[in-house]
Amino acid sequence: MRRTIRDMTIADLPAVLAIENASFTQPWSPAVFGAVVAKEEAISLVCDEGLETIGYLVADMFVDVWHIMNLCVPQDRRRQRIAGELLEAYFEMTERDPHRGHTLEVRVSNEPAIELYRTYGFVATGVRKGYYNDNREDALIMWRDWEGTSA
Repeated sequence: MRRTIRDMTIADLPAVLAIENASFTQPWSPAVFGAVVAKEEAISLVCDEGLETIGYLVADMFVDVWHIMNLCVPQDRRRQRIAGELLEAYFEMTERDPHRGHTLEVRVSNEPAIELYRTYGFVATGVRKGYYNDNREDALIMWRDWEGTSA
């Protein structure tokens, strides 16, 4: 079945929230997603396969750096290139205009996600100690330069 990546709308929030709530110990609220969808300069994408939403990505520009704030695929759909397709669509959108680069935080224990980000040119640049409130786990800070080369 064909996949499509498109802008997230308010109508997508029930499906996005179902994925979010099943995937994270500290899920975003409907209000947070609604605010991001409404924000013009933010990027909110969903990946659909047929009528089913199978992933999403949310990013926002902070000063001159794009920050990937949320990227999620349901557990039973991981390792099927969905996250990669979302990242590729995101990079296609963000690489049109000058900026310093891209950043994100990821749990230090989330090795599959860290490897995915490395595949797309991100490198580890630091650690945020106790970043996650649920268990005080550290977050790995990752960076990718605007030109697509690693910092």
